[in-house]
Amino acid sequence: MSGENHPEWVIDPEIPSVARMYDYYLGGKDNYAADRAAADQVVAAMPNVLEFTRANRRLLSRAVTMMAGHGVRQFIDIGSGLPTQENVHEVAQRAAPDSRVVYVDNDPIVLTHARALLADNPLTTVVQADLREPEGIVGHPEVKARIDFAQPVGLLLLAILHFVPDEAGPAAIVARLRASLAPGSYLAITHGYRGAITRDVEDQVRSAYGRTGAGDLIPRGVDEVMAFFEGTELVGPGLVQVADWRPDAEPLQSDMAPPGFLAGVGRVK
Repeated sequence: MSGENHPEWVIDPEIPSVARMYDYYLGGKDNYAADRAAADQVVAAMPNVLEFTRANRRLLSRAVTMMAGHGVRQFIDIGSGLPTQENVHEVAQRAAPDSRVVYVDNDPIVLTHARALLADNPLTTVVQADLREPEGIVGHPEVKARIDFAQPVGLLLLAILHFVPDEAGPAAIVARLRASLAPGSYLAITHGYRGAITRDVEDQVRSAYGRTGAGDLIPRGVDEVMAFFEGTELVGPGLVQVADWRPDAEPLQSDMAPPGFLAGVGRVK
């Protein structure tokens, strides 16, 4: 199938998928040889990728639990990836059974798996939309059917913004999404961070992701990621390495030398 022209919904197992590579990092089985080869290239260049992707999953659970504890009963997870353990709806509905959850992704395999998982969960749905077109998310009929934007929302953008190039305006995309949120909402972001790695290591990692359908992965610095939280008040320990994020932690000096994910949660003013 590789090299032929197919409709967008046809899955080509020879092209690595970001979602399936992430599944592989987490120890999942929903991946193909091409995904494992690309992911192994990343692991060889940056062995701590397994550590911080798994820490990213733990952050999801902590952040959603914290939001639910502050009364949030509706959540949007953009770039949700393949279902695994401790998905947003499981965490949110364990904390508050009436929580409504919308997953947003544009990967056909993610949509297929998620729809099968959620078939018997009337409070949760998955929609096909692209982060680069935020109007298509906030205006999507299924999103509007489950999410009341006049009430607080927990919006999650976890390990997704680093796939949006500068020319696509990631800050403007986040600003549009944030503008739709009522005061008291929360914005959770994790983002690829270069740290002190060499240019050669960065090139190896970016070349592996360059073969995926998502294209390049663009690591950003502390100031660039902090700018995404404009209009919010950071909670917990602030913007830190993902393994250091805990909602009840005091601000700390996270070790910013290793590459990984920066993590923060902001409360919309």
